[in-house]
Amino acid sequence: MTTIQGSFAWPDGAAVAVSLTFDVDAECGFLGDSPDYERRLTSLSEGRFGITRGVPRILDLLGEHGIAATFFVPGHTALGHPQAVRDIVAAGHEVGHHGFIHLRTDRVSVAEQRDEIERGFAALAEAGAPRPTGYRSPAWEMTDETFDLLVEHGIRYDSSCMGDDRPYVQRWARGGILELPVHWSLDDWPRYGWSIDHGGNTTHPDELLDAWASEYREARAEGRHVTFTMHPEVIGRAHRFARLRSLVELMVADGDVWFARLDEVADHVRPYVAGATG
Repeated sequence: MTTIQGSFAWPDGAAVAVSLTFDVDAECGFLGDSPDYERRLTSLSEGRFGITRGVPRILDLLGEHGIAATFFVPGHTALGHPQAVRDIVAAGHEVGHHGFIHLRTDRVSVAEQRDEIERGFAALAEAGAPRPTGYRSPAWEMTDETFDLLVEHGIRYDSSCMGDDRPYVQRWARGGILELPVHWSLDDWPRYGWSIDHGGNTTHPDELLDAWASEYREARAEGRHVTFTMHPEVIGRAHRFARLRSLVELMVADGDVWFARLDEVADHVRPYVAGATG
């Protein structure tokens, strides 16, 4: 059930709120699927591309336009690439919690879920990130136990579920949390994710620009918030990155977009969403 009270009023009279979000999975995007990837150097190198080329390209684009964004960083990535985390923080972006080694929550025990969350917090702190207030589940799957653990550890919003295209309260057996929703159609991975084991898609980059620009226009017409999800190893490839640049330029040209970190959106919408806590 939707729990939104009226329309959101965005800061400075903005017509729409946009959050650009990046899941910095690096090598653990593979290692979370199987430890067998530890000896598969080509696959790991693709994940590492997100650090060596994707993140710098993204930070340059965001800096060029003065846009603040959210980066969800697994603990394994933070430990292996602490300078990337420091660069993200220094540029004024939010670092969110994204597990430790990118394990799917529905495929592991409660004890393993706790370990993922607690090791993730510790690794981000070691890399110099402020303690996260937001969480995004690896593979966007959640359990009742995951939500219980998030509340226990002080997480104030989640960005893993799809029950509305506006901020809402995601409920489970024992509670509710502010949800800043995502969707597969607003994620780069379903379009371009490919592996030697499972195949995948080879969507033309223009399709991303067309679909995301259309979603942006609809969000603008409705005066709502929209979250776009990207992976530096995916969107950081130059021919795809060119379409992201075009999308950003289109939105910037409108002049009345609130580009916001997800933690900023969470703080802003909480009074409008019935039952939101934290």
